Amino acid sequence: MKNVTLAIDEELLGRARALAENRKTSLNAMIRSLLAEEVEQEDRVACAKAGMKDLMDAAERRDAGGAPYVWNRKDAYAEREDRLLSRHERPDLRGFGEES
Repeated sequence: MKNVTLAIDEELLGRARALAENRKTSLNAMIRSLLAEEVEQEDRVACAKAGMKDLMDAAERRDAGGAPYVWNRKDAYAEREDRLLSRHERPDLRGFGEES
C-alpha cells in the first residue's frame, strides 16, 4: 500500500476522528472505504452509460431502414399494464363473480 499525505481542516479532522472512534474503526480505514465507494460508483455510472449507448445504437440499427423509433409511455408500460390487469380478471375470492 502507498502512503498519501492529505491537508484537512483541523475541525473536520477532529470530527472525523470522533466519528471513526464511534464506529470503532480508524480514520485511515474510513478514508479508504469512502474512496473505494466513490471509485466503484464511477465505475457503475460508466457501465450504465455504456449500456444505454449500446441499447440506443441497437435501436437505431434495428430501425435503419425506416423512420427512427420514438419511445413513448404506452409502449414502455404496455407489458406491465397487461400483467397488472390480468390479476384483476381472475379474482382469488371464492364465489366472486359466480352466479347461483
